[in-house]
Amino acid sequence: MTLATSQTSGHTPAGSKPQAVIIGSGFGGLAAAIRLGARGYQVTVLERLDAPGGRAYVHKIDGFTFDAGPTIITAPFLLDELWGLCGRTFSEEIDIRLMDPFYRIRFDDGKVFDYNGDADAVKAQIAKFSPRDVDGYDRFMEHSQAIFKVGFEQLGHVPFNSWTDMLKIVPDMITLGSHRSVYAMVSKYIKDPYIRQVLSFHPLLIGGNPFSVTSIYTLISFLERRWGVHSAIGGTGALVNGMVSLIEGQGGTIRYREEVEQILVKNGTATGVRLKSGETIDAPVVVSNADAAWTYRYLLPAEHRSHWTDQKIDRAQYSNGLFVWYFGTKRQYPDVAHHTILLGPRYKGLLDDIFKNKRLADDFSLYLHRPTATDPGLAPEGCDAFYVLAPVPHLKGDVDWEKEAEPFRARIARYLSETVLPGLEDEIVASLVTTPRDFQDRLLSYNGAGFSLEPILLQSAWFRPHNASEEVKGLYLVGAGTHPGAGVPGVLSSARVLDTVVPDASTYA
Repeated sequence: MTLATSQTSGHTPAGSKPQAVIIGSGFGGLAAAIRLGARGYQVTVLERLDAPGGRAYVHKIDGFTFDAGPTIITAPFLLDELWGLCGRTFSEEIDIRLMDPFYRIRFDDGKVFDYNGDADAVKAQIAKFSPRDVDGYDRFMEHSQAIFKVGFEQLGHVPFNSWTDMLKIVPDMITLGSHRSVYAMVSKYIKDPYIRQVLSFHPLLIGGNPFSVTSIYTLISFLERRWGVHSAIGGTGALVNGMVSLIEGQGGTIRYREEVEQILVKNGTATGVRLKSGETIDAPVVVSNADAAWTYRYLLPAEHRSHWTDQKIDRAQYSNGLFVWYFGTKRQYPDVAHHTILLGPRYKGLLDDIFKNKRLADDFSLYLHRPTATDPGLAPEGCDAFYVLAPVPHLKGDVDWEKEAEPFRARIARYLSETVLPGLEDEIVASLVTTPRDFQDRLLSYNGAGFSLEPILLQSAWFRPHNASEEVKGLYLVGAGTHPGAGVPGVLSSARVLDTVVPDASTYA
């Protein structure tokens, strides 16, 4: 049944709130809804899946709880802010735990590096590998802090609406060496190949190749030291559910199994959305938390796009794809840390295969997530919940995932069984696999990319799709594909930008 709304574009009946429609309920969309709700908007969130979260969806299988995507929480003050906007206290409702180590990094030869925010502990680890690099680590962290102060504290929540906004930061970016890649910047201070990997893998957590993304992203090292790496009791889904509660407490609405077919435009201004059901929802403010490239390619008709044309979207560079295997075991592996990075025999060569050659290599590097190390309640008693993630090419490569998914999973299972999870293949009692094909078909991620546009220099800040759309008025973007980028702090900060670019609700009174 098609429902009519009482609002018309740009006008609000006396005594009622102006409508804001949010497309998608990922972290960016939920944060945007909370911020707009706090500013007087009547918010409706439209989610095509059966539950909130987007990439942070939760899978429940045979008593196991699996966070589908983000598992690493940094910069928790951004969550504190959201709860505070609703007159509530984050720490009273959500239990987050500091990880120690942040990550256990295992090299292919079996050497292990436990990485955390304690500078002395990290330097002691470095000294075991390369004593000459201890001083270099201090100098690298000083540089990371300098980039953090500019890239995160000064620019992370600032819109880049015009070229002049970009010009203002060019001197700082030149001074800080943003033309260098992350790996090149690390190598400036560190000589040992093991430690170079330890300090340069972070861009892979946001879809970037350490050998090509701008060294601005070395700020992650200081960001982690500044606020730590946390995990939520109840999983990342506990954060999603908490944010849903904030929206509903504001009087907002989240509608599930509702897919937006088109963003409606009149006279160069967004006027609402049309759903696949045929229903239209009028709203003077439309916020898309859908993938940025997908938003422009499929939700905003071509006649309303002069900047993000089909050709430009197709030519853009996209982040890697993700192969994720969620599995539960009937035994526990108490020696495995909450977060483990398992680096393969090749570093640059593997990344070249993923990002440049776009082929599925015989080797791999993995992120192994064992949340039951911190929260046993995510699995049945005596069991462990895991997911293992492998960066792989996005769908512009020639991988046939219908054919390759199971052999690739089996290779990963065999490797884990031979290294950190002995006997794994005989212990599995729950299993689910997702590939870049699922990211495209289920999450509507362009090219099946795990993190939208790759964060190279010419696809960052002003060069990224703007938070206030360049194409039509009244349309705004949040999430991994817009400024400042992927990762939980990035998408939460993209919603923070809306405080600057979205007019106050009183404008539409």
